Amino acid sequence: MKLEIKLGVYVDDIIFGSTNKELLQQKEDGIFISQDKYVAEILKKFNYSDVKSALTPVDLEKHLVKDRDADDVDVYVYRSMIGSLMYLTASRLDIMFAICACARFQVTPKTSHLLVVKRIFRYLKGKPTLGLWYSRDSPFELVPYTDGDYADTTQDRKSTTGGCQFLGNRLISWQCKKQTVVATSTTKAKYVAATSCRGQVKHVEYLMLNASPFEVMFEMKVNGLGS
Repeated sequence: MKLEIKLGVYVDDIIFGSTNKELLQQKEDGIFISQDKYVAEILKKFNYSDVKSALTPVDLEKHLVKDRDADDVDVYVYRSMIGSLMYLTASRLDIMFAICACARFQVTPKTSHLLVVKRIFRYLKGKPTLGLWYSRDSPFELVPYTDGDYADTTQDRKSTTGGCQFLGNRLISWQCKKQTVVATSTTKAKYVAATSCRGQVKHVEYLMLNASPFEVMFEMKVNGLGS
C-alpha cells in the first residue's frame, strides 16, 4: 500500500496529513481527529478518572485574579497540569480559552487557580471524545472569524483576541491570546483582534499556495466591529 504523508513546518508549528488510516479515523465521508486516548491518560495521571464531571470548562462569571491572599500550590504540579492540557488544544479548541487564562498564573499559582484547572479536567471527564470532523466534500474557500473582548484581564486591563479559520466547513486553525497593547475602547480591541487574525490568514495562505496551485480568496468575519 502506498503511504502518502504531507508535512508543513513553520517555526514551532507542524501540520501533517496522511493516507494511513491508523493515524486518523478515516471514513467514507470524511476524517475525524480525536485525542480521546490522551484524555484518558491525563485523567488517570492526575487522578481524575473517577471524579464528578463538569458541564463547562470554566465559570465565566468568576474572573481569575492574582489572589495574593490565597495559599500557594505546588508550582511543578500546576505547570505539569497546564502543559498536559496545552497539548490537547491541537484538537480541543473548546478548552483553549480556559487553559490560556490559567497559564497566565504559572509563576505563583494559588488555590483559586488550581480549582479552575481541576474544573477543566472534570469537564474533560464528561466529554472525552470530542474532536474535529473534516468532511470529504467541502468548498475550497477560506473563511476567517475573529473577535475580542475589552479589558477583560483584571490585572493589566488588556483584552483577549480569539479567532478561527475555516476551509469551507472544515476548521483548520484557531487562536486565543491576550493582546500585547492596552486598547482604549471596544472598537480598538476588535481592530487589534482583526489585525492578528489577518496575520494568521497570511500564514494559512502561504501554506495553501505551497500545497496547491489554487488562488486563495477569503472574506473576514469580525463580530461587532465599530464604525
